[in-house]
Amino acid sequence: MLRWILGGREAQGTVEKNSLLFIGEEQPKNWFTELQVLKGHFDIVRFLVQIDDFRFASAGDDGLVLVWNIETGERLLELRGHSQQITAMTAYTHAVGEDTHTSLITASSDRTLSLWDPDTGNRVQTVSDLQSSVKCILVLERLCVWVSGGNELCVWNRDFQLQCQSQQHDDTVIFRLTMSTGSQLSVAEVRRLSDHQDSIHALINVNDGLFASGSHVGELILWDTIDWTIMAYEHILWEESQSNPQAEIRLAAPKPSEMSIHYLSLDVFVSYVLTKSVVAYRKTAHDSNILHTLLLPDEGLMSCSEDGSVRMWEMQDLLLPAEPASAGFFGMWTFGRSSKQASPPVKKILECPSLKTLELTGDLIGHSGAVQMFLSFGEKGLVTCSTDHLLIAWKNGERESHLRSLALFRKLEVNGGL
Repeated sequence: MLRWILGGREAQGTVEKNSLLFIGEEQPKNWFTELQVLKGHFDIVRFLVQIDDFRFASAGDDGLVLVWNIETGERLLELRGHSQQITAMTAYTHAVGEDTHTSLITASSDRTLSLWDPDTGNRVQTVSDLQSSVKCILVLERLCVWVSGGNELCVWNRDFQLQCQSQQHDDTVIFRLTMSTGSQLSVAEVRRLSDHQDSIHALINVNDGLFASGSHVGELILWDTIDWTIMAYEHILWEESQSNPQAEIRLAAPKPSEMSIHYLSLDVFVSYVLTKSVVAYRKTAHDSNILHTLLLPDEGLMSCSEDGSVRMWEMQDLLLPAEPASAGFFGMWTFGRSSKQASPPVKKILECPSLKTLELTGDLIGHSGAVQMFLSFGEKGLVTCSTDHLLIAWKNGERESHLRSLALFRKLEVNGGL
C-alpha cells in the first residue's frame, strides 16, 4: 500500500492557503487530552530526535541540545558546546561490541559538527574547521558512515574522520557514493535535478528503483534511480472556486492555484500508485502554512502549522458536493515516460464516487507560536516543539489516569494501606 501525505501552500494572494491530501487506508481516531509543558530552551525549538523508547533530544536556535524522558517529562541532560543555532540533528546507532549504542550528531551555524553521548552528556567528537555550516545530516548504517550536506557534501566515518567530499554546489544534486575494494570511499556528481521550475522542498525514497521530488510551485516528479529519467510528472493545481458566481459572468475558466509541496511521507510501497487517484483531501486544513505531517504507528494522520495548532484527521465519506479538487497528483501520471509534459495538463473536477474528505477529529492547542515539528512515541504520547521556545508532551488522558491509579495502589500496598 502506497501512502502519500502532501502538505502544501498555495501561491501568495490566495485565501485558502493550506491543504492536505492523503492516500492510504482509513484512519482511526487519536485522542491526546492531557499535556505537560517542558521548559528549558530560550529560543525557537526546531528539531526533535528520538534516542530510544523513552528518551528524545530537542535543539534549536539557542544552540542547546536537551535530552528528555517522554514518560516523566524530566529534563535529563543539557548538551552545551555550540555557540550558535543548531542547523541539523540526527541519531546515530552503531555497534559497540555485542551491543548497540545510540549517539547524537549535531551541526550548527558556528560551522562545527559534534558527536554526543546522550547517556553521559559528553561531547565525544567535534569538527570545527568546516568551510560552511551544515544544513542536513544523513546516516548510512549499511556502510557505517554518515553524510553532511550544505554548500558541500562530506562523507564521514564513525570516528568523525573525513572520507571524501564533493565540490561546492548550490543546486539539488544526485551523488553516487562508491566504495572500492580497499574500502576507499569516493563521491561523484551524477545529475542535477534541473527539471523542476523552482526550488525542491521535498524528497522521498519510494523503493530501490524510484524516488520522488516536490517543488515550490507544486511539481511532483517520480524518478528512476537507475538512469535518472522521469517516470512520471504531475503539476498539482487547485481550481479556485468563485465566492459569488452570480456577481459577474466569467467567460474564462477559473484560474488554478499552484500548491507548494513542503513535505512528502511514504509508509509502505506496493502497487497502489497504479490506481492514479486521490482517496481523500482537505483543502483548508490549517489557517497558515503546514510545516510537518506524519502517519502515526496506530494509523493516525496528524499535521502541524504556523498557526500554532496540531491537528488529527480521519477519512470520512464525502456526502455532499464540496470544494472542487484537481484530478490529484496521480491523475496525469504516465509510467515509462522519459520526459515531462511540455505544457501543464488540463485539470478536471474529480469524479470519483468513493472520494472521501479528511475530517478533523482533534485539535491540539497549546503553543503560542508556529509548531515546527512533532515526534510520536506511540501510546506513550506525542512531543511538539515551537517558536514559543516550549516543548509540549501530549498524553492520552485515560492511559495516564490508569497509570497514576496503579502507582497509587502499589504505594498503598507497600505502605500497608492508608
